[in-house]
Amino acid sequence: MYKLLLSWRYLRTRYIALASVVSVTLGVATLIVVNSVMEGFAVEMHKRLHDVLSDIVFEGQGLEGLADPDYYEQEIRHIVGDDLQSVTHVIHLPAMASISIRGGETINQYVNLIGVDEKTYGSVCDFSQFLLHPENRQKLSFLLRDGGYDPRMAEAGWSHRRMWAAWEKAYQEQVRMEQERRLMQHPRPAPTAHAADESGEPSAPFDPIASAEAAAEPPAPQPPAPQPPQEPDAALAGEASPETPVAGPRGGRNPFDQFRREEAQQDVFDPTKEQHPGVILGIAIASRRQRDDNGNVKDYFFVQPGDDVQVSFPSAGNPPKPLHASFTVVDLYESKMSEYDSTFAFVPLRTLQELRNMIDPLTGTAAVTSIQLKLKPGANLRAVQDKLLKRFPPERYPYRIRTWQDLQGPLLQAVQLETTILNILLFLIIAVAGFGILATFFMIVVEKTRDIGILKALGAPSGGVMSIFLSYGLSLGMVGSGVGMVLGLLFVFYINDIADGLEYITGREVFDPTVYYFTEIPTIVEPFTIAWIVAGSVMIAVMASVLPALRAARLHPVRALRYE
Repeated sequence: MYKLLLSWRYLRTRYIALASVVSVTLGVATLIVVNSVMEGFAVEMHKRLHDVLSDIVFEGQGLEGLADPDYYEQEIRHIVGDDLQSVTHVIHLPAMASISIRGGETINQYVNLIGVDEKTYGSVCDFSQFLLHPENRQKLSFLLRDGGYDPRMAEAGWSHRRMWAAWEKAYQEQVRMEQERRLMQHPRPAPTAHAADESGEPSAPFDPIASAEAAAEPPAPQPPAPQPPQEPDAALAGEASPETPVAGPRGGRNPFDQFRREEAQQDVFDPTKEQHPGVILGIAIASRRQRDDNGNVKDYFFVQPGDDVQVSFPSAGNPPKPLHASFTVVDLYESKMSEYDSTFAFVPLRTLQELRNMIDPLTGTAAVTSIQLKLKPGANLRAVQDKLLKRFPPERYPYRIRTWQDLQGPLLQAVQLETTILNILLFLIIAVAGFGILATFFMIVVEKTRDIGILKALGAPSGGVMSIFLSYGLSLGMVGSGVGMVLGLLFVFYINDIADGLEYITGREVFDPTVYYFTEIPTIVEPFTIAWIVAGSVMIAVMASVLPALRAARLHPVRALRYE
């Protein structure tokens, strides 16, 4: 009982120990806040990465990919067995998107062009939940919708497409009328009298009398020019322009000319009624996130669903050749991961296979660049990957079999390394507090040498004297860790309010949503992390009191009583 009373007396009368308590408190609170924020970012990043990526990706070699994906799919189903939940085929290509902004400016941007099957791609990842149109979240479609898009876009869909198609038509008509007006005001000058003829030789001087005499004489008959032989059905084969009447077999108007003109009119693309193959762009490709005049974060869209973009990508031949195609934006994709939102562009798988000539004309087999797998919950990714690598060893097959963690390995490892380094650095704060406790206890031992001698002379054992100082250190560690835990948890709970207050005081943003694409700072409190932080802090405080306690326990009673 005397040990607790003496420890409590030392705590009440020695305010120098308050510095050590404050150091432990700040260290514990900082560790809790940093680990909670880093855990929140890590979990949010893992979730978004895993939602976008499938569990395992079976990739072919080069741009040609897998010539017979159905065979590999059967092999994969046989190897994986019951752990397999769903499979889809994908084409992944580097491409360049040319986006025309209203006003004539064109933006060329690199994109990752991904051909997906709208029926099966949503079964291997949660891709659909990041689309802006609610109907596309339920069922993916590459057809343009008639409204119902995100309210951030004032006009989107068919109404937006028809409006800009009418505007472009009126603009082209205005340009044509302006050109005609200029030609009427400034007609082209007639050729001069000394102009050169078609052979390049200058013509003779103009003689008005000779010209009048030549005009009075009737022209001499000229033999008909020889005509090249024509096939009997040349006019029917469409060699003549549909805008020019073609003579029929007996002279006069060709009776098939009307049908040819109607067919030509049907081939004209009408943007008010038709669309190109659909494409889903990442929101960072189609917009820029900035602050408006009032300081509010806003997305400024220069491409919306209903606009057309030009996409250039390599062919599947050897060597590859550049191909160009027009696509109509049907939706936007927002995963809030800048790496994906700024590069991903999704198009129909079959369309991309046809454009790149990846379909065998004899067998009808369509090639792909990768096969993506979704495993059932609880399945071991590494075990499944090892099975596939055993069946398709890299020394025999030029294929890559990677999990979603392998695809984002450097990013995940960087976050984990950063968290580890921060924990080490912040624990040094508690270590500094431990050295403060050590110095304080040595001062107490020196100051209370005579008191220690009296205790030992009255029969107090060395272990009892030692336990006094160990209890002292334990009390400092528990008080500092307890207060630090409470402060840290309160800080984590009100971290967004604190960030708003700091922004108001400093006038600078603590957490810029235009960079991180987060509306608030994510935090997750792990009880196990809190437990080891508190336990580690208490242990450091106790260990700092061991050396002074040993010195006090080894003091000889007679020498201690004679100490001045």
